[in-house]
Parts: sequence; C-alpha cells; structure tokens
Amino acid sequence: MPGISVAHFYDELADDYHLVYEDWNASVRRQGDALHALIGQDRARVLDCSCGIGTQAIGLALRGHRVIGTDLSPRAAARAAREAAHRNLTLRTAAADMRRLPFPDGRFDTVVCADNSLPHLLTEEDVVTALAEMRRVLHPTGLLLVSTRPYDDVLRARPASTPPQVHRPADCADARGRAVTFQLWHWHEDGEHYDLEHFQLLPADGEWRVEVRRTTYWALGRDRLTGLAADAGFMGLEWRMPQETGFFQPLLVARVGEKRVRPHGNGLR
Repeated sequence: MPGISVAHFYDELADDYHLVYEDWNASVRRQGDALHALIGQDRARVLDCSCGIGTQAIGLALRGHRVIGTDLSPRAAARAAREAAHRNLTLRTAAADMRRLPFPDGRFDTVVCADNSLPHLLTEEDVVTALAEMRRVLHPTGLLLVSTRPYDDVLRARPASTPPQVHRPADCADARGRAVTFQLWHWHEDGEHYDLEHFQLLPADGEWRVEVRRTTYWALGRDRLTGLAADAGFMGLEWRMPQETGFFQPLLVARVGEKRVRPHGNGLR
C-alpha cells in the first residue's frame, strides 16, 4: 500500500516543508484567499484532508472558515496545529488516511484536497475510494476542491527534474540563510507513474546539508481524474486554471451528486 511510504516521506519533510516556498507565509495567505473565493460563503465547515503543515488550512482559517485538517503524516498534521496556534487560530488536526476519513456523513460544506496530494494514490480503485470518502463527509450541497500538477502538460513533456526553488528568510541579507529545493523524476515504464527524489540543500554552520526524500506519484490527467470523480458520485465537474483563480495549480471543482460505479483496473494502462 502506498500510504506507508507516503506517511514516512511527509514525516521526514514536516520540519522543512515551509522551505519549499520562497515565502511560506505569503503563500498561506494567497492560497487561502483563492480557495475562499471558490467556496463563496463565510464560515464554511471545511475539511482539508491532506493538510500537510497547514498551507491551505491556515489560509482558510485566516478567512474565518471553521477548518479541520487531516493528513497521512502525524508529524505534518501536528505541525499544522502548532502553526495555527502561533497565529491565534483554531485548527483541529489529526492523522488520517483520505480513503478512511474519521467523520460522520454530511459533516462538511467543503472538502479540500490540494497541492498534488491525491496523485500519491497509485490506482483507480484507491483514487475512487478516496473521492467517495470525500463525497460521503460532504453535505448534500457540498463542494469539492482538488488540485494537482498540470499533468496534461507533464505527460507530454515527461520532465526529468523540476527547476530549483529558493527560500530565503525575510531578515536574511545574504545567501547563508537560503534553502534550495528541487526534484528528480524517474518515470515508470507505463509512462504515467514516476518516482520522485526530493532534494533540499539546507544551510548548516556555513556549509550545506543535503536531505533526500523519496516517494511515488501517478500523473493523473484532467480527463482521467474527472472521470474518476464522476464515478465517485460528483457532478458539475469543471477545471479552473491558475490564471483564473489565482491558485498555483489547476483545480477540479465539483458538487455532490448521484453515485455511479464502473469497474476499475489497476491504473496501469
């Protein structure tokens, strides 16, 4: 099951996750504002079912929403709660698998699964199971927001790496406080799945410390994911692009609908 390695990946990354961003606090505010505009109501009951260290969850809490965050990584979820408390926000968090959400039916107005989290699930069966759980915990008029990498473009190019991202604290006047993050991608023979090596170069006593963490993704194109969300029972499915929403990734926006089921393979076609 992919969940074991994914939890380990994010447990190891939790303390350094903010270094992925040039300015994490600015990203928190920007992403919260973009998602708030899509939610379209105040004080919504929101589940962020892949909350990580709280980038989207804290951003939404800053906009007044009643947010609960869950994540497969206990360390990431715990950090999200601490980061929220530092900002005088209430954010309940817990470790949970998005395929088995620990909430009653119809609990939330909105479910968020952002930042390319869903593609950690590597088969159609697991993706539909997770989406069906998100649907189950949504109110009958509830809203789903899922973001992924722009995988239609990625599948055409099949890149071997990502450009480096440089983080520098606002009070840092030189290069010694910077951190550099980049990724190497190793594509499977099926052309859809890829192993990722996540490199971080971190400053340490005038030298560089290198952290390497590994995980696997499924490059889910928009049509493929739209079909799986429909199978899980969502309707009104549409993709909203970054230039329209201000969010940094494409977003699948959907509403609760009638569930229809079709047989699923192993996602390796």
